[in-house]
Amino acid sequence: MTRVVIVGCGIIGAAIAYELSLVSGLTVTVVDRHPPATQSTAAALGVLMGVISHKTKGRAWALRRDSMARYETLIPELEACNGYAIPFNRQGILMLGFEGENWHRWQELATIRREQGFHLELMDQPTVRSHYPQIDCSRVTGAIYSPSDRQVNPTTITKALVEAAQKNGATFNFGVNVEGWEITQLGHGQKLCQRLNTDSGSLPADWVVVAAGLGTTPLLQSQSLPSGLTIKPVLGQALKFRFREPLGGNHPQPVITGDDVHIVPLGGSEYWVGATVEFPDPSGEVQPQLQQVDFLLERAIAICPALAQGEIIHQWHGLRPRPEGRPAPVIGPLAGFGNVLLATGHYRNGVLLAPATALEIRQMINGGI
Repeated sequence: MTRVVIVGCGIIGAAIAYELSLVSGLTVTVVDRHPPATQSTAAALGVLMGVISHKTKGRAWALRRDSMARYETLIPELEACNGYAIPFNRQGILMLGFEGENWHRWQELATIRREQGFHLELMDQPTVRSHYPQIDCSRVTGAIYSPSDRQVNPTTITKALVEAAQKNGATFNFGVNVEGWEITQLGHGQKLCQRLNTDSGSLPADWVVVAAGLGTTPLLQSQSLPSGLTIKPVLGQALKFRFREPLGGNHPQPVITGDDVHIVPLGGSEYWVGATVEFPDPSGEVQPQLQQVDFLLERAIAICPALAQGEIIHQWHGLRPRPEGRPAPVIGPLAGFGNVLLATGHYRNGVLLAPATALEIRQMINGGI
């Protein structure tokens, strides 16, 4: 049996564990200092902007395409395995356009997507007003609707991935700290990590997958590993609303996005509204700023005035892992190691790209890179 140890159990680590649990001949062990889906994943809104993204070629598009395809099979797969429903909004994403919008750019994207087998619908202002009465169209010049994009509850699917992976034989150890790596030096400057030492025991490893998000840099630095990778936090704040009835009544309930605001229907009459993007100060610290939430709410109400009448039942914030000086995410071998893989630094797209990330890691391990 080939032993795989995964460090980190947000949605990335959980998705990798599940995909690897489907592979015969692997034993999968996951370790994390925290319970699953309690760090960056818990702060995510789960908006899956794949087709409506302007990424149209190369790896950035391939990851989105593969993730969206896998989600369509993954959700029913997990629901059948675990016996409960996962909140998964299949009503698409509506992106609003405002004065000065470059509609030619969206027309070009619609043409490209049509050639790729996807549909994007460009709507004029009267159509938006007719289909989505909850939207104030005084500033809206039109919209782009993507029926193929989705939204999923990040916490629920992460826990479902863990549960399904456990049923397939994967082992999860929470509340565990990695204290050291046992490294063997090979020729040509290559090394192997043969064992991870934790505060609850030692784990032999044929492969190590680091999916630790913001914990990645401290983990590598603690072992004096020259990875050249620095991941810094970017804070996001969000709100949860409750209403007497759904916004827009019986009209469709896609995710509505515009002016850097997401309005996310959760079913019934509850919605998420988010999220802010707050960078660290020069010292590296990042703290939630109340005025950022006020500005978020102001923009959200300008899009959907009925939000002003809603009850805020929850407010939260969380940190996203953003690689410094390189594109997100970071997926691939750790420099100098023959058996350590990185799957981290997904920034604002962790939930979106989790399935494709897991498939890439699975392929690397199956093929021995």
